Formats: sequence, structure tokens, C-alpha cells
Amino acid sequence: MLRTNPPRVSVIIPAYNSMPELTKCVSSVMEQTLGLDKIEIIAVDDGSTDGTADELERLARTCRSLRVVHQPNSGGAGGPRNTGLDLAGGDYVFFLDSDDYLGPDALRRMVAMADENRTDVVLGKMVSVGGRAVPTAVFSHNQPRTDVFSSAAYRTLGCWKLFRRSLIERLDLRFPPYRNCEDKPFTAAAFLNADGISVVADYDCYYSRNRQNGNNLTLTAADLVHRMDGTRLCFETVARYLEPGPRRDQIMRRHVEWELCGPLRALLPKESEQQARERFYPQFRDWALSYVTEGVFQQLAPPDRLIVHLLRADRYEDLITVARHAKEDAARGNVVDKGRVYWCHPFFRDPVMAVPDACFDATDRIPVRHELAEAAWTGDGGVLRLAGHAGIESLGALEPTTRLILRPRGFSHPDVCVPVTVRTAAHQPIEHADEATGFLVEVDLSTVDSGAPLGTGVWDLHLDVRAKGVSRTVRLRQARTDANGERTAPPRREVVAIGCSRPGHEPTTARPFFTPYGNFSLDIRRTEDEPVCQVTGTAWDTSAPGTLVVSGRLTDEAARRPGPTALRAEGDSGSVREVPLRYAPDGSGTAFTARLPVRKLSPGRWTLTLRTDEPNSRIPVPPLKELTGTRWFRAARLGRPYYAKPLPRGSKGAMVLRVAPVGPAAALRRRLGRHGSGSRP
Repeated sequence: MLRTNPPRVSVIIPAYNSMPELTKCVSSVMEQTLGLDKIEIIAVDDGSTDGTADELERLARTCRSLRVVHQPNSGGAGGPRNTGLDLAGGDYVFFLDSDDYLGPDALRRMVAMADENRTDVVLGKMVSVGGRAVPTAVFSHNQPRTDVFSSAAYRTLGCWKLFRRSLIERLDLRFPPYRNCEDKPFTAAAFLNADGISVVADYDCYYSRNRQNGNNLTLTAADLVHRMDGTRLCFETVARYLEPGPRRDQIMRRHVEWELCGPLRALLPKESEQQARERFYPQFRDWALSYVTEGVFQQLAPPDRLIVHLLRADRYEDLITVARHAKEDAARGNVVDKGRVYWCHPFFRDPVMAVPDACFDATDRIPVRHELAEAAWTGDGGVLRLAGHAGIESLGALEPTTRLILRPRGFSHPDVCVPVTVRTAAHQPIEHADEATGFLVEVDLSTVDSGAPLGTGVWDLHLDVRAKGVSRTVRLRQARTDANGERTAPPRREVVAIGCSRPGHEPTTARPFFTPYGNFSLDIRRTEDEPVCQVTGTAWDTSAPGTLVVSGRLTDEAARRPGPTALRAEGDSGSVREVPLRYAPDGSGTAFTARLPVRKLSPGRWTLTLRTDEPNSRIPVPPLKELTGTRWFRAARLGRPYYAKPLPRGSKGAMVLRVAPVGPAAALRRRLGRHGSGSRP
């Protein structure tokens, strides 16, 4: 098939005896809203014997974007995926298993996410069909740009993701020839080298299902013999790309839990005595000795700590005993001793077994129930009232020593602690009731810090939950729903002045907010630092090429200080161009727009701010993610085209635009129709 446009995405489908699921799989790609002119489908028949080859040929006759390759059976999905990679020509690669299918708008959304945020890997929300397990934690909310250290992305190492092809080729990534776990080292290497990861969580992108005949490789090749090589390569990949330290420990923990302890506990007792003792046990022990540092060990749950300890101590017989009774021992409960919670495993404090207490310590793992049901300002607005409930599982009533902790984020200051009142359902303070999960705390921000106002910066609110001498500190989190089925809203975001009447203290304001994870925080800043306006949108005017439209609105602070009057573009050379702000004639006088003819700016980098009438007052125009690049012609249609595109934010968070002529090769491709008008430069 000849193309006039290169594909944006190469969709690679490995297929082996994939009927009848194959038809829906391939059709779901053909029906993508991204358009078949931007997609190439590479389906690799891996020696099928059930009609898969014929069905692929039939589908190819109906779709010019579908390329079918037939090859002898390789024994796993990695071989046909590698064949597809060798043929792929798209900007991005997406691996789609022949059992599964895509939501109609999946590829368009994932490509847009990668383009807008310049990320190398995009995870699209996965959906279970017929009960097949899929990851959920990473898809709690959209994440335009993140990484494996600050998200749950690394919990899902299946390759059903959008990868920038240049990343794959730069790393020379290919799948190893294993029947199981072949995709984990591939995805791990991509994750650890990616320039940013995006998550599309607001659309069902990938539908994962089991085959009708039960022949999924994850089911037919689930035993240890098919897992060990992939597991070894996972550990080696992490060690190759991460230096020893906390970051490596964080990533290694996932493999210790899921690739070492889990399979050992579930599968090792099913092997023959000879295979278990002579073939698999030495490999598990080597991984425990080589990769489980003390930092990893401390992060593990007690059942996994016990396994690692027995591996390190070379106690094969005890390890097999623990693995064989893992299910019944998991339900044995806990015991509290001197403020610590321990797992009541039969080995716990058995002098014959001589296993350290640290292997059974569950204090930091025992679940804590907590949520914020009420958050509001009281009195004149300087007192924050918080109410909710909390409890440590199976430990009964809250103790009156429970307290609220305000912890500074990113700056040096001691924690600020505030005692809470423990309440019954009738909202009465109690100290000795059998059940007490309610709490109430009122925080006077003017005096909370040892009689002084709370200092400027972002403060994260935690709850130190205490019961039976056990203390667990957790982030204060909004309730999932209130009595009406709605999520708890934060207190109003209007300016709340604190410390105004205290000598020697600058007036500050408090703005409460919930993080994307539902955690409660306070933003404290000096009143004079309050912005007088908010930029709400940036867009290119489609009726006037090369013209940027900036819109915004005034805040309450504009009543005390002058609002912006002009949009200012300042070049690296010192050149300045300003255009006036136009306020909407709606009577409120708070909404404004400005039209900047970027096409008249000389080539270079231009920083955008809003100017007020105050001397040297500049308000940065933030780089909003919806703004992409644009092109225009400076003269006639056949003249040389120019482009403008946003760059990473400049000084003080202001948007920076790069203005430059389009290169001759790119201009020629445009004239030949390779890029449509308005495409990204």
C-alpha cells in the first residue's frame, strides 16, 4: 500500500488462533475516529491453524491500512510483535492483543495527550470484559504528564500502551522470546527511559477480555517455567537503568511483590520436590539476595518479608511450609504489643523458628479508615472547622490523643499539631466508649503556630489516628460521597485574611483545595501576592492566522490593586510589543480578552505577560495545555511559511512562544499535502 501521509500510529496485532475474537479486535482499529489515513495496522499471523490467517486476509481486502504478515509459529506474542516493530513507520506504536479491542476514540485521545504534553508513553484506561483483571489505581484521574515515581503507572507493565517509536528505536527495544512475562521488561525499560508519561482516565480506551476457548497465554503459560526468564530480566532491567537508592527501591518493590513473592507463594508448592528445590528455589534466593535491599524490605507487607527472610537465611523447608499454608495463615489476624501491631503467624515469637519480629510487624500496613465529611470557615473566616471520621481497622475507639497535623510542602518548618475532639454519632465528646470514629477540629489560622499565624506556603493536612496505643498518620482525605451522594466540596476559595491585626505579621490569605487524589491542603500566601486576575484561555484565531487570543477575568484582589491593561510580548533581544486588553461590556467589567498578532513578531523566543499600571508589575500568562502550535504565510500563499509554538514555561511560570520560519524540507512537505493547515509544527 502506497501512502501520501506517514501514519501517526502503527497498531501492531500479534495473532495466533485468535478466532472469533480477532474480527472485533481488528474492526475496532478500522473504526477509530483518528482516521485510517493516520493509522497503519500491522497484523502478524504467528502460524495459526484455526482460520485466523484467512480472516486477516479477508479484512485486509476491505481496508488499505491493514497489512498482514504470515510467519511460522514462534511460541509467544513477543515474536510477532517484533516483526511488527521492524515494519512500523508511525510516530507512535500501539500494541493490541488479538483477544481485545479499542474504544472508538481511544487512539485520537492518546495521540492528542502525547502531542500536547510531549510525553513518550500514554496509558489509556483499561476495562474488564468477562471478569479479566485490569489495573485501576493508575486510572483514578487524567494525568497529562507524570512519571513512574509519582504515579501508579509502574503497576501495569503490560505493553497495551501508546509508545513513541523514537523511544523504542533509541533503546533498541524488542521483546524477548518468552511465553509469559515477555512484555514486562520491554515496558519497564520504556517507562524508566521515557521523557514523561501520560494517563487518559476519562475514556474507556482498551477492553481486555478472555478468549472463549480459554487459550490466553497468561492462562496456558502461567507456571513457573514460563515466568522465570522474564522475571530475571525485569530485575536486571531496573538495575541497569536506575542507580542504587530510594528510587530504585521504589521500583524494585513492585517486582519483589509481584514477580518474586507472589509466584513463589502460589506456584512453588505445586512443583515436584526436585524441580522446586534444585531449579526454582536457587533462582528465587539469588533474587532476594541481589535485589531486596533493606529499603525494599521495609516497604514489604509481613507475608512478603517473611518469605524474603527465609530465602536469605537459606531455609528451604520452612519456606515451603509457609507457602503451602499461606492462604489460611493470612486470616490469622493481628496482636497489639507496646504500640505495634504484629501478624499472628505460627512462626511469630516461636523460639524454635527464631524469626525477627520485624518480619511480622504490620503497624504501617494495617488499614486506616478516614475521610473528611465537613470543611468550612466559621466566625469571621479565620477559623477552619473540619469534621469527619477515622479509625484503625479492628482497634476500636479513637483515643483523645488523636491530632491534626499541618505539614509544610517543600519548605523548612516544623509540623504544626492541633488536638482534635473525638465524638460519638450524637456528636458528644467521649473518652471511654467502645466505638468512636468521629472527630472535630477547629483551626484558628491566626494563632495556630504557637500563637502566630500560619506561615506562607502550601500546607498538607494529615491526621495522626491513634487507638490502643497505636499511631498511624494519614493524609486527610475528602469523603467519597456525602449524604446526598455528592463528593465533599472544599471550603469557599475566596480570600480569607489571617494575621491582619497582629503587630509584626504581614497579612496573609488562605485558599483550601483538594489535590487530584482527594487530599486536603491549604495555600497560604501574602495578601499582596494574591493575583489580580486569572488567565482562563489561550487559543489561535482561526479567522486571522497567526493571531493569539488570550482571555481571562479579574479576581477580588483587583478591587484593591490595579488590574492588567495590556498583553505584553517581550523578546529575548529586548524587543517589546503590547496590545491592549478589552474588557467585556457586560456590566461586571471583570472579563477581558487580548489579540496579539504573533505573525508580526520577529523570529525568536517571546515571553508573554500581562502589564498593569503599577511600576514593573507583570502577571505571567501561564502555558495552558490546550494551546498547540500554528503556521501562517507572511506573504502570498506561495511565500515562506512561519510557525509559532509554546515552549516549556519561562521565568516565573510565564508562557514562552517560539516564532521561526518553517524549514525548507518541512515547507515542501506541506505544499505536497503531507501536513494539513493548523497541524503542529
